Amino acid sequence: MSNHIKKIKLSLVLLATVAVLAGCGNLQNSGLSDGESGSNTNSKTSNYQITGTTDGTQYSALLSNGKYKVSATRGLLTDQNANKFNISSFESGLTTLSKTEFSPKKYAFQEGQHISRTTANNWLARQSKSNPEGLNPVDNGKTDPSTRNPIYLQDILEQDYLVRKGNSYQLGGVAIGLGMNKVDNYRKEKYGAVYKTTISETAREQQAKSIAEKILSRLRQKKALANVTIVFGLYEQGEDDSLVGGTYFATAVSKSGTNIDQWNTVNEKNAVLPVVNNEKAINDGDSDSFDNFKSKVQSFFPNLSGVTAQVHYKDNKLAGMNIKITTQFFGENEIRSFTQYTDTAATQYLPAGIPIEITISSVEGMQAFLNRDSGDKTFYTHVFGSY
Repeated sequence: MSNHIKKIKLSLVLLATVAVLAGCGNLQNSGLSDGESGSNTNSKTSNYQITGTTDGTQYSALLSNGKYKVSATRGLLTDQNANKFNISSFESGLTTLSKTEFSPKKYAFQEGQHISRTTANNWLARQSKSNPEGLNPVDNGKTDPSTRNPIYLQDILEQDYLVRKGNSYQLGGVAIGLGMNKVDNYRKEKYGAVYKTTISETAREQQAKSIAEKILSRLRQKKALANVTIVFGLYEQGEDDSLVGGTYFATAVSKSGTNIDQWNTVNEKNAVLPVVNNEKAINDGDSDSFDNFKSKVQSFFPNLSGVTAQVHYKDNKLAGMNIKITTQFFGENEIRSFTQYTDTAATQYLPAGIPIEITISSVEGMQAFLNRDSGDKTFYTHVFGSY
């Protein structure tokens, strides 16, 4: 099986079910200390494996008895977030930040096991007499957008990283993502109109850093986390109606202790192309390239319902592009021909040297997929058959 096909299968599986991860690569057995892994089992004979070797740029995931170990807070992000794009960029962004501290060549990935769903819900709630653990400010009883205490912290995400020691793995570090609101939507009464409190950048950053230190102190009280490296990523949530997710704006590393001495700025931006409502593109050249690509593919058939792109910038440079093409094609030959044409247009017009994913879909689902990794010159294409 080629690396390209593995990548497609993995992308689809992550969207549909994590259970099939056991099939991606040759499974490798290893023993794992239960106490250090945060495992819920007391058995010392459990069979631990990883999903397979990688090229060192992506993590292998840890399996327990051949099964993917889901997060202790599974489903919480979906419950807390009205913008699906926030969920994916929140998770993938934290994984990317973690690579600086936890190299995929040395560490294996596991969903967070140390913060339970009950604990996370208590932390995300307001502080009160009945919930002293709440990390959001007390309700001051005011309902005006400018005078009420908003909800600053919207999401918490934990990721665990385990390092191989001989024939076993042990917990090597933890990454914590904090999803901070830029706008807090609320109702003055149940089922009433939705109001908005806009949170300034300064207030959001101050609150996020304060909350991170409180969480660090609490995590250090756990025996398994007393001396491991803990990475924090501060994430600005995209608004509920945004067509892109949010971005990380700061990160810090705690090797030991309960204080965070240094925060590093993360310069990231997300946007949608084509621009609308006379908004200014982040980069005019990238916007023009996409417009040329869009015009070219739309000239192929009149059956396109839309061509849009989500673009990601890091340090003011284009770092990735995800393009969605919605069609009304019915025949497989139409789809196959259009995919070939899209490949040609993408190679000719889209920016070179960056990772690009293009999905071609109808109301019935995905019809074709194109992918180009960073540094590659050509696209891999796949048309989904009906058999």
